[in-house]
Amino acid sequence: MEPQKGNTTDSPNSDSVLTGQLRIAELAKQSRDREFLSLNHYLTRHWLSAAYARTRKGGAVGIDGQTWAEYGIDLESNLKTLLDRAKSGQYHAPPVRRVHIPKGPGSTETRPLGIPTFEDKVLQRAVVMLLEPIYEQDFLDSHRRSAHQALATIREGLMEFGGGWVLDVDIRKFFDTLQRPALRELLRRRVRDGVVLRLIDKWLKAGVWEDGTVTHPDEGTPQGGVISPLLANIYLHYVLDEWFEQEVKPQLAGDAFLVRFADDFVIIFRHEADARRVLDVLPERFNKFGLQLHPEKTRLVPFGRPARTPASSAGTPPPGTFDLLGFTHYWGRSRNGYWVVKRKTAKSRVRRALLGISNWCRRYRHWSIPDQHQALTRKLRGHYGYYAIRGNSQTLSAFHEQVTRIWRKWLSRRKRGHPMPWAISTRLLARYPLPRPRILHPKV
Repeated sequence: MEPQKGNTTDSPNSDSVLTGQLRIAELAKQSRDREFLSLNHYLTRHWLSAAYARTRKGGAVGIDGQTWAEYGIDLESNLKTLLDRAKSGQYHAPPVRRVHIPKGPGSTETRPLGIPTFEDKVLQRAVVMLLEPIYEQDFLDSHRRSAHQALATIREGLMEFGGGWVLDVDIRKFFDTLQRPALRELLRRRVRDGVVLRLIDKWLKAGVWEDGTVTHPDEGTPQGGVISPLLANIYLHYVLDEWFEQEVKPQLAGDAFLVRFADDFVIIFRHEADARRVLDVLPERFNKFGLQLHPEKTRLVPFGRPARTPASSAGTPPPGTFDLLGFTHYWGRSRNGYWVVKRKTAKSRVRRALLGISNWCRRYRHWSIPDQHQALTRKLRGHYGYYAIRGNSQTLSAFHEQVTRIWRKWLSRRKRGHPMPWAISTRLLARYPLPRPRILHPKV
């Protein structure tokens, strides 16, 4: 297991933390049935110090407003008292501060994010560092640690199958409806340490602060918490991944595979009949654990490779497309004329990104040109950092041109009643060119 990277230089204590993680991983690997009765002895001041170093400096603050720097002023004392409270049971998890993020332009749906206090983030990170080595041994190949890994696996599998049938699944409000009693039972299959389980229970019950009021939902885990992604992966590992691998696949007539990143996943089948059987039983399986499929966003997509010639495809419907992890997946011709699975930035993601750029340019149009250029350069490079996969050059180039056009528009409106002449804005854009895209992930 690779040592985790943080936002400060690793301390000499990092070696002892890594040694502990490797020991936990080795024990977990030796037996998938092993129950860890004592993990909290790894939870030391050095372990918390490493957790502090790996907690984001610039993250949003919780209800107490405390920042990374403020917590670090008296770090040793803060970590000591945090450790004492965590192990003695006196630690009280404060409510998370809830904010709502729109899911997309024009969407009435929002994504709620729960922001813990900084100290809570440190303790959650420390517990994640205890649990990850265990579950890294348990998680199946269907679970991917990064979106790019998932995208590469989907493409490779579809190409090997020559297409097939894609069950594109959307779990409705997953983080809000996850059942806590079921999660506790699933955790106890591996973790029996009272200190660790008590802390997780406190985080689940911590409550949500919003508009000056604290509420205590009976289900779900706050999306945005440091430990929430791991808890979600543990939940879906048992509810979906193991179930599909151990109970579903042996009963299928043909090959199939599942690819999941967090709560986004697809199941790909060679045969339509297999896909329809699984689509019929999947809602029942999810209902057992308090989850529901989104009726409008869950669908079965025919995704067979197109015929070589138009004549041979007569009477056959064209293959569909599906969106996953911000990309539209479709069949297209390679440079050599062969049919290959391609990916391009989903239209909804392009619209969302351009709307964000436009709003930013409007709000900060009075900044100096160099400052605007620097900020827009960062935004574009961030966009490329995720979307610059092979085959997506055309969409990225169009995005670059649209961002340039938006910037030009708002540059011309810097002074009311005195629009900037086209020739001047052209010279400015030539002097401060926005970075053009290049493929950063050629193996995805």
